[in-house]
Parts: sequence; structure tokens; C-alpha cells
Amino acid sequence: MSGPAQEPDSGAESLSSDEKEVTPNGLEGPGSAEEQPEGEASSEDSSSSSSEEESDEEQEEKESPPYCNESGESFLPPCEHCRNGNEQKEQVTPRRFAGGKFMVQLDAEGSYQCSITGLIFEVTGAARITYSLLSWSKYAQLVEKPWIVGGPLFDVCCSVPAVLRSLQFPHCLCLQDHGAGVAFKLLHVKDGGAAIEASAEFSASHVKWVVTSLSPVGPLIQSQQPLQYHGAVILYKAIDEHPSLSFWVYLATNNDSFIKDISKAVKHSKRKFVKIEKPAVCQKLLQEGKKYRLICEPEAEITPVEIEFVDGSLLKLKSYFEVYLEKPDDFTLSLVEQDSDETVWKAKLRERDWIHCGQNMNEQRRSTASVKKRKPTLSILEEEELHFKKQKTGNTAGGARCLTDQQLLAIAKLQDRHWREIAIECLQLEMKDIEDIRAMEEEVNMQKFQVLRKWRDREQGNGTAEALQRSLGEKATYEILQALQGFSAQS
Repeated sequence: MSGPAQEPDSGAESLSSDEKEVTPNGLEGPGSAEEQPEGEASSEDSSSSSSEEESDEEQEEKESPPYCNESGESFLPPCEHCRNGNEQKEQVTPRRFAGGKFMVQLDAEGSYQCSITGLIFEVTGAARITYSLLSWSKYAQLVEKPWIVGGPLFDVCCSVPAVLRSLQFPHCLCLQDHGAGVAFKLLHVKDGGAAIEASAEFSASHVKWVVTSLSPVGPLIQSQQPLQYHGAVILYKAIDEHPSLSFWVYLATNNDSFIKDISKAVKHSKRKFVKIEKPAVCQKLLQEGKKYRLICEPEAEITPVEIEFVDGSLLKLKSYFEVYLEKPDDFTLSLVEQDSDETVWKAKLRERDWIHCGQNMNEQRRSTASVKKRKPTLSILEEEELHFKKQKTGNTAGGARCLTDQQLLAIAKLQDRHWREIAIECLQLEMKDIEDIRAMEEEVNMQKFQVLRKWRDREQGNGTAEALQRSLGEKATYEILQALQGFSAQS
């Protein structure tokens, strides 16, 4: 750690009386999980979890955390200065549960860092820790100036609370030039109120807090100078029946709560969107109060012309650029700082980045209709006879190839939290098969992949994209349907 906590008061700094008016229905819980870890002492057991928030989480499909790389890690790497100033901790990869929950089993005393969220746990013995990201906008009334949000908000639960000594929260600032003028504290939301508590110390990337009790906690910042943030650019493409292209481009801090809010807002939009996977990390720090503009080559309609950067963690509505192109050609997007004309972020977008994500809704409607029409035309006996013939000849209809492991993994990542029910109902797997797979694989996407692989192996020569689409029927989501159609076209 590179710095002690500022304002070394021993107790908690209370908020105003107005801010203490936090009722149980106003507080956010981690949501209900498909698989609920047992035995944790948590704020779920108290009135701090709201039924309203839980029902909202239950409606959400479980998503992969933002920016996951091939190893499953998603915590965005800080800049070189911050990376060099950060003490390395033992990395642990959590299990993931529905509702956005993570769980790690720590077997001995030490400090451990979550490879996905960057959260660091210091424990004095073995413990099982469950945690989830929360939205800051839910607690906007509790954050009073001059304090502002400094990083993600977490709800942490522990099977043995006394063992969890401290937590280190990732912050989204670069302190290379202004570290001496920054003060860190923690907003600690409690049953019936909240407090601003002292931090123990801070580093180039984290703020340390000595655990007092377990309920939602997140870092706050106070500074007399303009702050510099590690930033990210998040891209979404609209899916509609028009041949033109429409994108929403978000400028965000490297704050998982902020990024989760963006994902949630897009998902609940009246329009359909698909996320475009491009390197998200800004190559230059974002500065509070500075203006940024988005440039497109070839030229496109971009609204607004510029955005003044502020941390929007407390806002329910996040600012974004809308990009509209008449012709669906390849193009390049660049985020430029208005004053200096320096490029902050740049990405080349090609047609293949979205071609399988449903450029034309009419195609999807026709495909869905054909699935509905095809399925009833074959009786069970006819299906079995056709399957037997395919097994006997060793070829699939039309020469289609079986799905590869890579393609099955791509489909697995698109499946929502109902994947087990679909495996039993549509893929004709037994519950025992699923339990055996779960016993061998901890990571949820790999469990889903193994289920699909078992289906393909059982189908022998008929484990094709068309066969999987036929088996899933109306249970196939729009994204899965489009992916399978893309795989069919490739074969």
C-alpha cells in the first residue's frame, strides 16, 4: 500500500439525518441465486435486502462479467504506473451463480484477489465468501458532496465473519500526479442507515477497509483537484429490420458497478441490442470536466457532438453517443479529447463483428417461423427413423458438419440461467448427467459446454447446428438462433 488513510479518525462519520432515512425497501440486495451457497452470514439475512431488488435480479438472465478474456479474468489491468505500484496478491477465480453472485472458497490465512472483480480479501483462516456487485444509483441520496464514487459497490457475505479481516476495493483513479491530494473513505450501508467510514490505507489500485460488519460497502473519493480516471468504451449495436447501422457508444469509468448499470439499461431498453466485443480500455486517462467527441471514418451521424466526462455512477440514465450509418460498411471509431485532439480510444468495426447478431429482423422471423413449422411435421417415430438413417450412413442431411467444441462453447456463453431446464426438456438429458458434469466442472460456462457436448456426442453424426436449433425450438433465444444460423451457413 502506498498511502495511509487521510483524516485518521477512529470512528465512522455519520451522514445527515435525511440520508439515514433508508428503509428496507430502499436497499439493494444481491438477488436470488440459482444455486444459493449456504452458511454465509450476510446482509441477506437482515432487512437490508429488498424484495423489489431481488425480483428485478431474478428477472435478469445471468450474464458473463464485462471484458472476460480467454482465461476467464475480467478485471481490467491498470496503467503501467498503477500496475507497478500495486502489490501482487494470490489470484482466485470465483464460481458464478445466478443473479450476478460470485463465491470463493479460501482454505488458509492470507490475502487473495478475485480475478474477475479485483476485490481483495484478507482472511485469518479458512472461509467461504460470497459477493455481488450492486448499483450506486440505488444509494445516490447517501453520497453527499464533496464525496464522489471511487469504485464498485459490493455486498459481501462470509461463512465465518470473524475470519474476514479486511477488504480492498479496486478504485478507478490514476494517482500518478494527484495521489497526495486525494482522500479515500468507504460508504457503509447498514440496516436503517449508512455511514462514511475511514479507510485503513490505499494503493495505486485499491482502497483498504477493515471489516466492521457485512453489508453493502464501496469506496468514496474527495479531491481538491480534477480527477483522472481509467476509462472504458462500451459498444452496443441495435438489431432491427433496417439495413442501416445504429450503435450506442458509452464512455465509462473502469468501475464494474458503472459497467453493470450500462448493461442493465441496454437490456431493459425497448430496442434490441447486441454487445460488440472490442478492446474497451482507453489508452489515455479520462479527466473529469473535459469534453470528448466521437469521430467516425467514413463519416456518420453522431449525436451528441461531444460529451463532458463526469463519473455517472450515481445517475440512473447514463450518457452515450448514438452513431448512425446509412450503409453497412466497415468503419473506424475514435474517441478524441476535445482540447488536445489526442486519441483516447480507437477501434475498427467490420461487418463480421455483427453479421451473426441479426442485422435483419425479418430473417429471424422467417427462421423462427420455419422452426415452428418444421418441428410438428415429424412424428417421434419419423425422427427416430431419420436419426437411424443418418447414423447408418455416417453423414448428415445436406452434408452439414457437426458443431465444433469452439462453436458449442460460444452457444454455452449465450445460454441464460434456465440452461439446466432446457437441457432436460429439449436435449433429453437426465438430471444425473447434469449433476455429474457440475461435480467435475466448477465454472458455469464450462458446465453448459459439457452439457452441449454430451448432446452432440449422443447425436453422433447429427450433432449439427440445424439439429440443435430444432431441438431447442422456441426455447432458443434470439442470440442463440442467430449464432446457430451463422454456424449453419459456415458448414
